[in-house]
Amino acid sequence: MPAAIVGVHEYKPQRFHLPRMTTGLEDAADLTFRALEDAGLTLADVNGISVSGLFETAMFQPVTLTEYLGITVDFADALDFGGATPAAMVGRAAMAIEAGMCDVVVCVVPGVYPPTSDDGIPWTYLGASSYNPGSPQAEFEIPLAHLGQNAPYAFIARRYGAVYGYDERAMAKLAASSRYNASLNPDAIFYDQPVTIEDVLESRMIASPLHLLEIVRPVTGGCAVIVASEEVARRCRHRPAFVAGYGEGIAHKSPQFAIDMLEPPLTRAADRAFAKAGVTHADIDAAQIYDCYTIAVLMALESAGFCQRGEGMRFVNEHDLRFSGDFPLNTNGGQLGFGQAGGAGGMTHVIEGAKQLMGRGEARQVKKCDTVFVSGNGGIMSEQTALILRGH
Repeated sequence: MPAAIVGVHEYKPQRFHLPRMTTGLEDAADLTFRALEDAGLTLADVNGISVSGLFETAMFQPVTLTEYLGITVDFADALDFGGATPAAMVGRAAMAIEAGMCDVVVCVVPGVYPPTSDDGIPWTYLGASSYNPGSPQAEFEIPLAHLGQNAPYAFIARRYGAVYGYDERAMAKLAASSRYNASLNPDAIFYDQPVTIEDVLESRMIASPLHLLEIVRPVTGGCAVIVASEEVARRCRHRPAFVAGYGEGIAHKSPQFAIDMLEPPLTRAADRAFAKAGVTHADIDAAQIYDCYTIAVLMALESAGFCQRGEGMRFVNEHDLRFSGDFPLNTNGGQLGFGQAGGAGGMTHVIEGAKQLMGRGEARQVKKCDTVFVSGNGGIMSEQTALILRGH
């Protein structure tokens, strides 16, 4: 029997200038209790845990949290897929439950950015994930200033344009549609702040062809999701969001080592998720696609099979991507409108997918929502995951 998401909790995102008063460990515990309460469960029900981004400890993340919570579990996981981690946590928790290892798994990401690297260099100083001697990034990329996320995603966008053509208005529509949905979400960082296509195109160019409003807004936050067996799910408070299909694809760390920058691993992940779920793209009522950059969304639409390779901009132009449109996309505003809370940014999409199936979308609720596609993306289109959630 499939497992299901039965409870969720997400901190309202905050801008970085606000001081942090808690540790990631404290936040992880608080998020756990709040998500359990949302499900109608207690800590005594938990026998599985999955945690990521607990930066108070360089090792032993799951047991650090179980010790703090005072529990013993039968399944534990600690993943490192960047923004693809949260969907992977849910997918693997569901597999563990289906295998009979556990009944209730807490998947929690405190959403705190690490303040420094291991050698004390501020994590955001060079925008690199590894400064340690011997790593390919430290040896071959940092010396040549091949760093950060803005420039590599711009490389991909420019390559896409060279091969398929580039419609900047279609790309701006992706951002504007997300901001429209965010404007209806009181928790979003850009609540009540919609923008137009013209606003996006007139915003400052950051890394050509990507404008400021096509790039995610980092925030602080945190998320937790409770995944439970069907037996447990049937006695929880909300309509269960069953994990019908899951897939992952892990490729390169840096786009300079990609075999083809326009062939991301999401294709493998989505194919497996759709096959396992036994549904088609026509069955999808809403899509929650990882949107650190507009080009990431465009390529995900193609890679996941919603349109043919090179047809993404036509697809965007032909569809209404607002929550009330014919292809509801990132209905809570996505990361472009809601905000990206570190590793928890990917859980934002999982939670919104579950909420839509539970009928908890409030002002942005999709009218008929029984099947949702969710994607995760880590690194520079490097590690990608796909979930299909269904309400039975």
